[in-house]
Amino acid sequence: MALVIEGEERIAAPVKKVWEALNDPEILKEAIPGCQSLEKRSDTEMAATVVLKIGPIKATFNGEVTLKNLKPPHSYTIQGEGKGGIAGFAKGGADVTLTEDGPDATVLKYAAKAEVGGKIAQLGSRLIQSTSKKLAGQFFSTFGEKVGA
Repeated sequence: MALVIEGEERIAAPVKKVWEALNDPEILKEAIPGCQSLEKRSDTEMAATVVLKIGPIKATFNGEVTLKNLKPPHSYTIQGEGKGGIAGFAKGGADVTLTEDGPDATVLKYAAKAEVGGKIAQLGSRLIQSTSKKLAGQFFSTFGEKVGA
């Protein structure tokens, strides 16, 4: 099952600060809903453990995150894949762009594509789509609060 999620968030911080935060595992860990651990393995690779509840299914996903197409401090592509054992898998990526909106504000736009399989995919596209949008919204609003603070 494939999903597409797009959105934008205005963050009260300069582009350079937002870019640094997008590459900071501590800030990302605090912003990712259900994130238990996020470990930087290199400048472009991280390992993550995330616990998610989608409808009646609660699963722990262990995954890898890779940053590609880096154009500091304006854009990158983040790709990841997570396995949740019996619950299934999720994989996908997002193109993230940062645009200056005055000297102390940044507009972060994202276009994400994801694919899910296994038991989670059996829950139905409407539930998965709404949960995915909610999780993306939570991530970007929390991220915006942390960076803009």
